[in-house]
Amino acid sequence: MQPRVKIGGRYRMDEGHVVVDSIEPISLADITQDLARESGFDSVDDLLAIAKHGSGDQVFVIRFHYLPPGGWDVPHTRSVSTR
Repeated sequence: MQPRVKIGGRYRMDEGHVVVDSIEPISLADITQDLARESGFDSVDDLLAIAKHGSGDQVFVIRFHYLPPGGWDVPHTRSVSTR
């Protein structure tokens, strides 16, 4: 099974969005206590209880950031002076 998100993808979460920054394939052995804590969990078991889906053995670390409502609706163009 492949990840259901893509790098640069924006996905609705609450009132804002999350934007995927990176997707890194790892092995189950790479899931350490440090990675679990960095991900906001107290233990590897807690992380796996939430993050493990299906019976496959592929594992991905997906890093993302949150954009509050309207956070990505800012125009990306510059106005050009005609003087």
